[in-house]
Amino acid sequence: MNFMSSLRFPEPYQHRHPPVCNINELLQEKPTLSQKAADLIAGTVGSWRFLIIQSLLLAGWFILNLVAWITPWDPYPFIFMNLVLSLQSAYTASIVMISENRQAERDRLEAHHNYELNLKEEEELRAILDHLAAQDEALQEIHRRLAALQADREQAGGADRLP
Repeated sequence: MNFMSSLRFPEPYQHRHPPVCNINELLQEKPTLSQKAADLIAGTVGSWRFLIIQSLLLAGWFILNLVAWITPWDPYPFIFMNLVLSLQSAYTASIVMISENRQAERDRLEAHHNYELNLKEEEELRAILDHLAAQDEALQEIHRRLAALQADREQAGGADRLP
């Protein structure tokens, strides 16, 4: 029996999956103008700069209406300011939710993409492990045959010993 024909190796791994794609590039192509605006507004409203500027404006509103340097347009209890802040809150909450929904969509796409990558990695890892197992078997067979050859030579006279 031929030594090489007794060794069995799996077929080389074939990549049968589409190439890995960049989720960021996919998502940059999709947003509409309103989605971009929602992301921009949510990013602005959710910043320290916005919070500080709004706090300064509200403090100015209080001071100008309490001290009455200019004719108070919104005397205490600041009903007009409450109306403005309520409108701002209502619109801001809706816009932030639009942005959050878009982020949730992005998260879903990214999770699905990660799942597909994990499947590809598992398939490739399985192929690598199959090849390693075949190599282990081949090495064991080679070692067994070398040991048999060495034993045969030792029995034949010992002069031609393998190192």
